[in-house]
Parts: sequence; C-alpha cells; structure tokens
Amino acid sequence: MGTIIGRVWKYGDDVNTDVIFPGKYTYTVTDPAEMAKHALEDLDTRFAKHVKPNDIIVAGKNWGCGSSREQAATCLKEIGVGAIIAKSFARIHYRNLLNAALPALTCPEAVDAIRDGEEIQVHLSTGEIRCAAGVFAFPPLPTVVIGIFEAGGLVPYTQHKLVERQS
Repeated sequence: MGTIIGRVWKYGDDVNTDVIFPGKYTYTVTDPAEMAKHALEDLDTRFAKHVKPNDIIVAGKNWGCGSSREQAATCLKEIGVGAIIAKSFARIHYRNLLNAALPALTCPEAVDAIRDGEEIQVHLSTGEIRCAAGVFAFPPLPTVVIGIFEAGGLVPYTQHKLVERQS
C-alpha cells in the first residue's frame, strides 16, 4: 500500500449516513457516479463541487452513525476521497468503508492537530499521518484489509480468493 496525499475536509462529531449521502436519494439514485454528486450536500455544499481525487476527510467521533446504508461509503469512494481519518467510526459504516476499499483510520491525536484545508500525507504501509503539526501513528492495517484495498474492494478480493482456491 502506498501514500495518499490530499487536502483536508474537516468535519465534527456524529456525522451520520443520512448526511454523508442524503436519505432522500436512497431509493432513487442507484448509479455510483450519480451518488457521488450528492456526497455531503446537506453538510457542506462545496464538497461535491470542489473535492479532488485523494482529498482526505478528517472527522470527530462516531463518523457514519445512523443507518447502515452502503451508499454513504460508495458516494465517497466514487467521488475520489482517498481516506477518512476520525476519532471513531460507527461500526457498520466502518466496515462498509473497508468493503469499498476506502481507508478508514482511527487517530484522535491527528484529528485534533490537523487543520481544515491543509495538505497531509497518509502512509498506509508505515501507519503514519504527516501534517503541519507533526507525525502521528495509527494502528497497522491487518493483512486481509490491505488485500481488500489492493483488490479494489471486498467483492473483487473474494472473487480473487475463490479463483486462487480453485487453481
């Protein structure tokens, strides 16, 4: 796994999945590219228009709480978010992010130090976040999670493993 370099979009605590992907679109918007256009629109109207590939969301506690819908992870991955760093994640949303191959990293110290709009580096292989305030460590990613990221998500990872076993 490599390094993600991107601009920070910083948000607070308890950002729920209805805010990440507005619930009003749950049953009408099914195309991932269309989902991306609505990412965070109820929280930050600038986000979907100005986010760049590999930009990084930095958030407070309980990012992704609320409904367990996968669209919240899908829209962020599709729009190009490189990683999410939070003080904590809602359990099901955290798993949805990993399944979508979107790094979800818990590092409260970094969240407190990072400023909105600054460019930071996330080194997945070494478990480091580099920002203007310093270097912060996060727990190493398990081998299976790295495999999911490298495969592009849980579904391609599982398909690859099944093919491996049949060979």
